[in-house]
Amino acid sequence: MKKELLVLGIETSCDETAVAIIKNGREIAANVVASQIESHKRFGGVVPEIASRHHVEQITLVIEEAMKQANVTFSDLDAIAVTEGPGLVGALLIGVNAAKALAFAHNKPLVPVHHIAGHIYANRLVTELKFPLLALVVSGGHTELVYMKEHGHFEVIGETRDDAAGEAYDKVARTLNMPYPGGPHVDRLAQEGSPTIDLPRAWLEEGSYDFSFSGLKSAVINTVHNAEQRGESIAPEDLAASFQASVIEVLVKKTERAAAEYGVGQVLVAGGVAANKGLRMALEKAFSANSQIELVIPPLSLCTDNAAMIAAAGSVMFEKGIRADLSLNAIPGLDIELYNN
Repeated sequence: MKKELLVLGIETSCDETAVAIIKNGREIAANVVASQIESHKRFGGVVPEIASRHHVEQITLVIEEAMKQANVTFSDLDAIAVTEGPGLVGALLIGVNAAKALAFAHNKPLVPVHHIAGHIYANRLVTELKFPLLALVVSGGHTELVYMKEHGHFEVIGETRDDAAGEAYDKVARTLNMPYPGGPHVDRLAQEGSPTIDLPRAWLEEGSYDFSFSGLKSAVINTVHNAEQRGESIAPEDLAASFQASVIEVLVKKTERAAAEYGVGQVLVAGGVAANKGLRMALEKAFSANSQIELVIPPLSLCTDNAAMIAAAGSVMFEKGIRADLSLNAIPGLDIELYNN
């Protein structure tokens, strides 16, 4: 009888201290997340130094809780997987050094994982991946279209040239006097309004799969300022709905076009903005009529940063023979295509 593959994953790329244990790459045995949102909320965004200090305080406790929930010992584990990048360098270093310490102390293989690969593989905790596939990655710092012809092979066919979708949401939220993180607040407000305000869609060059949301963000800010100068009022729910409609239209249409051009049978949605209700509904509507393409969207708990996704991706990397030694370091600007072999 084949032994279960048990991988412990560690994620500390930004403001979540997370540890998880995954069986056979697909079953969650434990998934513990210590959030820092309340600490950063008053600053309107993540403060790297504060994030790093919280990781130092929480990492040991979160590891112990995950081991307890999974009811396993370190001798049961097959590997230790950790996010090496991209992310905040100080935050990443806490997770990387914790993983190296565990790997050294318990003589376990150390597996480096790309943060975005983790977001993509969160979908494998929902259903088995079917290749070739296309992943739409939408998070605070990333908006990308990634083509995968097989496990562990990533080809970025489109990426953001400036603000990612999540960044644009946070900046628009600040303009509307909403707290951090802004995405969920803008999404909820958008459900109450109508997209009656004409805002730009950045399609870029013909055939391009790249994204740009900086101009849209500026258009929202200018709309608010111009109205204030004229002494006019704008319904915030309509502005939120109009902004969200612009973001979603570009994301959905480029995803549809790429899925058709690359002949994929599965489209995955990944990243924190994948929790956006408007985006989920629009994608479901767009792909519901296409029986040739399966749309997979993870539950909300697996959209935001977590370690289950890192352990899931780490399980695949482990089986592909990818290893790191104790010189492993944090790489804040890590390129996902460097993982291809």
